[in-house]
Amino acid sequence: MNIKEVINSNKVDFTGIELSYFLLGLLSAFENRFQAVADSTMKEISWKQFFAIICVNLCKDKPTVKELAEIMGSSHQNVKQILLKLENKGFVDITVDENDKRKQRIELTEYCRDFCAKNNEMSANIMKKMFEGISDEQLQMTIQTIIQMEDNLKRQF
Repeated sequence: MNIKEVINSNKVDFTGIELSYFLLGLLSAFENRFQAVADSTMKEISWKQFFAIICVNLCKDKPTVKELAEIMGSSHQNVKQILLKLENKGFVDITVDENDKRKQRIELTEYCRDFCAKNNEMSANIMKKMFEGISDEQLQMTIQTIIQMEDNLKRQF
């Protein structure tokens, strides 16, 4: 059942729920559904592993595990587990920082770059279909809303 079907079903009652609560639930449900689709699409790695690869690729320099955890919005321990799985599959190299032996740096392997190149068209098609009919203005407003929500969250805790 997709989100629209859940909303329109008689199995749940959203009457009286505040829009903010509804949006937060919607984001969580969407993330779960998106992860299931992405996991089934990429047989070799999970969505969370692919997201880590995307984040490493966005970094100007080889990120540390701590830096990557901050970018991904996850704990050091969770990111480390994701990276160890990626390392075992040959997607990343985890090396000790030359200047600070306490830090570990993450680098994408050639195998990873080849994997991304092979799957680029498929990923682009999925993204195109997923965002079909959504304007740049709608996307920008959604981005601004989520950034504001995160700013508010950080101020509270």
